[in-house]
Amino acid sequence: MTVKQNGEQKNLDEIVLFPFDDIALPFQQGVKLELNSYSRSVDATPNIVLGPAEKGAPDDLAVTGYATVRRVGDELWMWYCAQSSLDNEWRERVCLAKSPDGRTWSRPNLGLVEFAGNRNNNLVNLPVEEHVQACVVFYEPEDPDPARRFKMSFESGKYRNAMAVAFSADGLNWTLHPDNPLGPVFEQAGGTKYNGVYYLNGQGGGGLWSPKGHSRKLQTLISYDFDTWTQASCVGLNRDPLPPAGTVYGVHAGPQVHLGAALWNRGNTLVGFYGMWNGHPSGDRRLTWMHLGLAVSHDGLHYREPVPDFPIVNAAEIGWKKLPDGDAVVHFPAVIQTQGFENIGDETLFWYSAWPEGDADGVRIAHWPKDRLGYFQSFTGPDSESYVVSQPLALGGRESRVFVNADGLGEHTELAVSVLTESFSQIPGYRGEIKEAGFKQPVRWRDRETVSFDDPVRLRIDFTGLRPEDAQLYAVYVTH
Repeated sequence: MTVKQNGEQKNLDEIVLFPFDDIALPFQQGVKLELNSYSRSVDATPNIVLGPAEKGAPDDLAVTGYATVRRVGDELWMWYCAQSSLDNEWRERVCLAKSPDGRTWSRPNLGLVEFAGNRNNNLVNLPVEEHVQACVVFYEPEDPDPARRFKMSFESGKYRNAMAVAFSADGLNWTLHPDNPLGPVFEQAGGTKYNGVYYLNGQGGGGLWSPKGHSRKLQTLISYDFDTWTQASCVGLNRDPLPPAGTVYGVHAGPQVHLGAALWNRGNTLVGFYGMWNGHPSGDRRLTWMHLGLAVSHDGLHYREPVPDFPIVNAAEIGWKKLPDGDAVVHFPAVIQTQGFENIGDETLFWYSAWPEGDADGVRIAHWPKDRLGYFQSFTGPDSESYVVSQPLALGGRESRVFVNADGLGEHTELAVSVLTESFSQIPGYRGEIKEAGFKQPVRWRDRETVSFDDPVRLRIDFTGLRPEDAQLYAVYVTH
């Protein structure tokens, strides 16, 4: 099952059509897109889920993030960078935390690395004595080589901040690649394997902040085997102000993209949370403020913002105070992304941290109702049509089901889901109505619960009823 005109794809068991993805749902009539920002200021629950450890631990001073969260078996594992108060210089190490639910995290006593005279800590065995700035971990339990089932790309002073990689059988004991470094200077924050290719997302490809000037831009390196990487990067998102807009110059001034994007691989699309760097015209880093923005990609290289400069994670924090040994003299709100997305129950979870690193008071959690990052809503009322139409979906002749993630439905508000031919003709008997809100409401067409066609089809979703403007369409799922 694939989405036509969506670039090269592997066969999928599920297609997700998000309203903020105008490649998946390109045809729109009478609807508007709204995005849902997570803001700590309206969330009364504590959102620091992993703060600094007890005195004398390798992460007792700052838990800076630059982290990865992956599901390993029935647990979530987090590899994160942290600083100890026992060090006389800036030196972050890679630690591990585990969680059953994404909210409650513990530090396992791994007993692998000696620190402060003992091995009672949660340091992973990465044989690097120098500062580790960032790490992105991939987990592939199906890899035929057990020693490479965990893969890490990292940035460290050991290799003068050039991109290096390591492999592990258990995610704890790591072996450095003998040919490190394998790439250019690259400050990274996200990575995924998409259509059989490894994509690493960050800033700084080519040895500078960017091959197109010195400002930070979202850039991507790729590899087919995790051994050979592109040395040239692809610039996928650029926030530089260009004429006739006012221009600013300098490494730290103006709108930029910080650390690329953390990537959520949904099969037919990549959802990215990128660092929305807004630098002061003076270039003073202490005056930088930074939300996280939302971008979407279908090839892993080129990204676009559904709503430019929209803060999907707002940096305004409650109870965010300057640490005693922090960096910021002028403390502007700024956060950085973690490579970590997870749907658990009826929630979507994402992890992030404060920035700069010297002020990092722990890893935080942002959350939404499941997959409800944004929605379509009618703005025309019942006297005009409001609907969207998908790209052609190649179902391969297999029985497939359609589900809708929607809210605001009821007695006077409905969604109608129709199946069309690729050339937009209605297929008789395939128009079903959804009258109840839910995260995964099944679509039924008369006495049918599945759809099966050899030729590609499209889905059309209409906003109907006396109050169509009350409906909120968050996602459409097509599954085998």
